[in-house]
Order: sequence, then structure tokens, then C-alpha cells
Amino acid sequence: MNTKHRIGIALMLMATGLRLPAAELRPNFVVIMAEAQGWAQTSVQMDDRLPASRSAVFKTPAVERLAREGMRFAYGYALSPRCTPSRAALFTGVSPAALRMTFVGAGRNEGPVRTALLPPEPLLELPVETTTVAEVLKPAGYTAAHFGKWHVGRADPSRHGFDASDGPTSNGGPDNVASPNPKQAYGMTERGIAFMRRAQEAGKPFYLQLSHYPNQERREGGGRDRDTARADADEIDQTVAQLLTALDAQGLAKNTYVFYTADHGGQGRTGNAPLSGGKGAVTEGGLRVPFLIRGPGIAGGVCSRVPVTACDILPTIAALAGISAPLPAAVEGGSLAAVLRDAQGRGLVARRREELVFHFPHYDLGNGGPATAILLGGYKLVRNYERKTRRLFDLERDPGEEHDLAATRPDKADELEARLSAYLRDVGAQMAQPNPNYDPARAGDGAAEERRGKGGKQGRKRNDE
Repeated sequence: MNTKHRIGIALMLMATGLRLPAAELRPNFVVIMAEAQGWAQTSVQMDDRLPASRSAVFKTPAVERLAREGMRFAYGYALSPRCTPSRAALFTGVSPAALRMTFVGAGRNEGPVRTALLPPEPLLELPVETTTVAEVLKPAGYTAAHFGKWHVGRADPSRHGFDASDGPTSNGGPDNVASPNPKQAYGMTERGIAFMRRAQEAGKPFYLQLSHYPNQERREGGGRDRDTARADADEIDQTVAQLLTALDAQGLAKNTYVFYTADHGGQGRTGNAPLSGGKGAVTEGGLRVPFLIRGPGIAGGVCSRVPVTACDILPTIAALAGISAPLPAAVEGGSLAAVLRDAQGRGLVARRREELVFHFPHYDLGNGGPATAILLGGYKLVRNYERKTRRLFDLERDPGEEHDLAATRPDKADELEARLSAYLRDVGAQMAQPNPNYDPARAGDGAAEERRGKGGKQGRKRNDE
């Protein structure tokens, strides 16, 4: 590890009161990332105070099992409404704004979608010098694998610390086809199970990430609609069940943490109600996703109201693994270990900053224009760069973001606006540039369009999504 890594995970461990496990007892980790799965697109009630956060259409018994046996987070977030930045944030614990990876990487046949070619130009390759969770775990004797959708550049995962993988895949999968599922959904799960078995036989603790693909050409009900999203959810859930069964059969369940989340919310007509908006927008429907953790010492059936993001996964894993080396200075997430140890899912997450910031400086999918959102203390402020507006919401009372409080609570709006500006300045974020061809009458407001069930200006689903 180089000098970047000298902020102290040891201090975080002291703060959470965790004991360092002996090397031979280090836990294993499995991270499952669903593709474009909305917060309410499972049969788990993600918020125990909001019945509508459970789907009456989607049936996901394996995710239900994770909820019964672990902790779910009512305020679980992806770091971006698009897949490449969300995945990079999970791998590194660094936000898309700081990484400058704010949009999608290249697809099978084409680069970023046309609207993203306007400034700013995002970084499409995860820098090899940026430390990943696999590299954090490596000195502690871990072996690491990533199977499924990589989508953070063309460099092989082995250059980022992974010992086994399917290669630098995009939406086409290792076969580079239009619709890799169901073959890859089950294939990558089987490869993951085989990897766990090899690690167990070698006496090595492991980190395994399984990242799912979309079904780009499946047609049920006449198009990519709710039925298609339901079929996707069924497929993912069946592979989760397969994995949990394997953990039981191999005697690994008692010493393995399982994380379940998604890269962003649902898209198009799949809907994200009761949240507004969806993929491509910094509305709750684009950012809030299923977020569950099961493992040793975590009480079952607990709903935590602590806001968490994918950036918290790396420091959480480092803490649970008893890693004594300092984390990279760039890591923005914090360990959730104290929250996971609390029987009611309460506690503080020691991040560098209190606020959570979601920076998306791009025109995309009828999202109403580039925007940045900041979340703190239950309030969320959204700054829109095209419209030069700011909107303020109380998410506890208004999860659908229907009631703008900016005019009635200018004090709170000013506070969050100042914090947002300071954050973007401090991380050197690339800022949105005006689009002279933007037509708000045609582009629509992602939140409003989703609430009307139209899904915004979606167009044809592309291979680089």
C-alpha cells in the first residue's frame, strides 16, 4: 500500500468498539449488486413506516430472507442515477464527483450516449492508482473475485486487485451479446460459488462481488415494462437464493457478511412509486435503492433509518475484517459497523462530512437537466443547473418530493446550498455546461413524468447504460 492509504481505519475501529478478529477467523464478504432495481421493487418493505415501500407485484423471497436474517436500510442510496459512477463508488468508497466518473462507460458498440458528450467530459476508466476494496483486503490474506457486469472501464479487474473475474465486461457480458441473461445471471452465480469453495479449501477469507446485467432485449407485455422488470427481479432473486443455499451447504453462512444493493433506481415504465423520478435523475426514484446486510452479530428483521450509501461498503468491510492499515485518504464513506451492531439499527457513521452529495452534471433520460442533490438531517436540496432552481424537501414527510419547501424554509435551503457548494469546490467537481439545444417542453421533468407514468424522454435503451 502507498502513502495514499494513511488515514486510520484503526481510529474507526476504536470508535466503533470492534475487536480485531484473529487472522484465521476473518469473515468473508459477498456483495450483490442488482441492475436498475428500484427501492420498492422487491417484496421487502424497505421502510417499516411506509407500506408502499414494498411491492405488491414483485416477489423476491430470497431478498425477504436477507431482511428477516439481517438489517435493511430505509435510506439506502446509490451514489449516482447511472451505473458506471455507482459501481466505481462502491469499489473505491469515493464519490463520482471526486473521481470525475459521473457518467456511463463505453458499451459494446458505442461510447456514452449523445447527451453526455456535452461538457463536462467524464472519466470513463477507473484509474489503476485508485485503491479498491479488493486491494484494501489483500494484505490481510483475502482473495477477491468479481463476476458479472464490471462497467468501470477497459482495464482488466486483475489490475484492480481481483484474483478472478469475467473480465472488463459491459452490458453485453463476457459473450458480448445483446442480452446476456439468463445465461450470465446463473453462470456468474455458479462461478461465484465455485470461487467460494476454492477459497474455503485454500483456507483463505474471501471477498466476492456479483454484479447483475440488464435484460436489454427481453420482451414481455409488449415492451420493456413492469413485466420485464419483474422478470429481471425474479432472475436475480433466484440466483440470490442459489448463493444463500451454497453458503449454508458449505458451512460458510455463520462467518460471511452478505450485502445486497443496486446500482440505481428503475427506469421508464417500470416505475419507482412511491418515490419520484428514476434512472438518470437525482430524485429519490433515481438514487434510493434496496440496501440490506446480513452477517455475524447483526440482528434480524431490523429496519435502520440511518442514511447509507455504496461508498460506506468499503470502510464497513475493512472494519468488519479487522484491517489495521489506514484507508486511502480519498475515501468518503464511513464504517456502518456500529449501526450493524445495534439491535435497533441506530448509531453514527463517521464520515469525513455529515452530508451526502449526489452530483450528476449531465443531460440524460428526461431528467430535467444536470443537477446536484445534498441530503442532511432528513432534508434534501436539489440544485438544477439548466433551470437555475433549487428545491427543498423533507424526505421523512414527503418521500415523493412533491412539496418544495425552499420558499418557506429559506434558512434550511441556504444552509444546504452552502454545504453543497463547499463540497463541490473541495473535491474539484466538474460542473455542468448549458446545452443551447435543451428544450424543456420536450425533455420533461424526470420526476413529474414518472409520476404521470410516462417515464420521461426515454428513447431506445442503449448498450452503454
